[in-house]
Amino acid sequence: MRILKLGGNEIDDPAWLARLVAVIQTMVNAHDVPILVHGGGKEIGQLQVALGGEPQFVAGLRVTDQTALKAATMVLCGSVSTRLVAALNAVGVEALGLSGVDRNLVYATRVEHEAGDLGAVGKPARIRATILYEALAADVVPVLAPMCADGAGGTLNVNADVFAGAIAAAVGADEAVFISNVPGVLVDGVVAPRLNTNEIQALIANGTISGGMIPKVESALSGLQAGVKVVRITNIDQLEAGTIIEAA
Repeated sequence: MRILKLGGNEIDDPAWLARLVAVIQTMVNAHDVPILVHGGGKEIGQLQVALGGEPQFVAGLRVTDQTALKAATMVLCGSVSTRLVAALNAVGVEALGLSGVDRNLVYATRVEHEAGDLGAVGKPARIRATILYEALAADVVPVLAPMCADGAGGTLNVNADVFAGAIAAAVGADEAVFISNVPGVLVDGVVAPRLNTNEIQALIANGTISGGMIPKVESALSGLQAGVKVVRITNIDQLEAGTIIEAA
């Protein structure tokens, strides 16, 4: 079983979406049904501005004030999820759009970050993996939006990379693939085929790994620590290539 985490900056590109659908259709036809986790960063930012807000980030993570939370809910659970599910259904791949709120799939707790206040941002604390197993057993592709229940009737926005790593660990995935807009982790302009914990920490310290790539590599390491066998960072055109992240 594979978890495919989709970057939010590509999902609104029809050509990219068509390539993604073709890849998933091939996987499903081979009885290798994946779980999709998607972001929506660019579209969330655009809607947040339209609603009168201003996107802010701390350590590569989106600050979620009330305007951002409204925008994230509308984009992640609405337009992006519907777009992905419709595209898959159109080629005969059954897909089911879910957020962490649906059936209390994912309960999250609020994140306290040393770099600053992130607002209504959470981290997964409990995942009902049986809900996902049921879908996979029926050859249905779960399409997951990283909005989660806070246990008190509210919602928390979870970074999609963090969410994907937690889902991968919870279901015992063989591989978690973080599909980005770059072919892997770039070191001196070249994709690093394999990196471990110490190398990643050094590359973050010297600024080689920065911005949105930081939560990707950190989530990859967290997934490995939780039992995911293989974590890969790549793009849609090189799904079997990219950078393999390992703990040792």
